Amino acid sequence: MKTAIVLFNLGGPDRPDAVEPFLRNLFSDPAILRAPNFLRPFLAWLIARRRALTARKIYEALGGGSPILANTNAQARALGAALDDASGETFRCFVAMRYWHPFSDETAREVAAWQPDRIVLLPLYPQFSTTTTASSLSDWHRAAGVAGLAAPTHSICCYPVEPGFIDAIVDLAMEPLARARAKGRLRLLFSAHGLPLKIVKAGDPYPDHVVETARAIAARLGVTVGVGDDRDEESYEICFQSRVGPVEWLGPYTDETIAQEAGAGHAIVLVPLAFVSEHSETLVELDIEYRHLAETRGAAAYERVATVGAHPAFIAGLARLVRRALTTTGGVSNDVGARRCKAGCVCAMEVS
Repeated sequence: MKTAIVLFNLGGPDRPDAVEPFLRNLFSDPAILRAPNFLRPFLAWLIARRRALTARKIYEALGGGSPILANTNAQARALGAALDDASGETFRCFVAMRYWHPFSDETAREVAAWQPDRIVLLPLYPQFSTTTTASSLSDWHRAAGVAGLAAPTHSICCYPVEPGFIDAIVDLAMEPLARARAKGRLRLLFSAHGLPLKIVKAGDPYPDHVVETARAIAARLGVTVGVGDDRDEESYEICFQSRVGPVEWLGPYTDETIAQEAGAGHAIVLVPLAFVSEHSETLVELDIEYRHLAETRGAAAYERVATVGAHPAFIAGLARLVRRALTTTGGVSNDVGARRCKAGCVCAMEVS
């Protein structure tokens, strides 16, 4: 029995001249830029052209390109090793990126050439969103059809509180927490990529999943007081980063929250709970821009918890998700084995 596992992520430009086409691909996605079809290509071109210079400077700080593909390949290798056993099954992991190489079309052809008996689709987005998981899966099904892939396919829709995912973050947070607590009153900030508010109002479950993840981590770390409660105690807050454009985004915003907590002289520990590998929004936005903000505003400490990457607990959790998917009827599974979102929600799919 041959099982192909396809890992999905957004991707990133691998060299300076790939920055603008990467951005154009991003804003050409109707899940990202919700404009009329006839207008979207022009708007995508315009936005990409305007943002390219700033984006190139960001990637210059990373050596000219994003490390996300190398990091995702490392996760794929680790997952393949974790699934390798004596059962006689053969697992092979593939990587498909949404906005830069390898695209779903490239990966679908590679999977088809391998001729698997079944396929598991594993988005590396623990919290479901129409802008990430739904977009990647939709693009894959299109590409699979073009490639002639007919093998039974199982999809993993979300896993915001998968135990291995939570264990990995908790483990990675212990040392930064200890350093921060030695310097001042702790403020634990959970930062996730933001969404335009109109997408949230349309029923996207992403904010609810982010809250689930944050609560699970905070409880394990012993920081159970949320913002607005007793501010003399250690507390945590959920905030959102990387907003662009003039539209209103899901808040509170990470930069504004950091400025507020730093101004009060608190020791900040920032957890990027919606990213599973390092890339520009962790290595530049969080590590350089927000660190500078925290230090100039007077934070007693600024510590950033690493993303889970190929942490053994996280990889073990992904392996559990894959095995659960293969035994789930209906073709869709998650981390709790039940419908986890409200009725009518875009990811309220039947699972057993």
